[in-house]
Amino acid sequence: MIPFFVLIKCRLGKAYQVATELADAEIASEIYSTAGDYDLLAKFYIDRDADIGHFVQEKVHCIDGIQDTKTIITFKAF
Repeated sequence: MIPFFVLIKCRLGKAYQVATELADAEIASEIYSTAGDYDLLAKFYIDRDADIGHFVQEKVHCIDGIQDTKTIITFKAF
């Protein structure tokens, strides 16, 4: 399994709804509220042979209330 993070910008007033939908879908291992340009930070794990772009598009972007995302791909843990 490989980890990656997605910063999520929500439409006004939708951050808790988006976080709840992510949690209910059980696709994120961790979900945090953040301050600044993005409202949420979610950590995901996928199989090494899975496509991150397809995962984000099919599992994350379909959640109502998401305005924008920024995917951060990781390559080494310390």
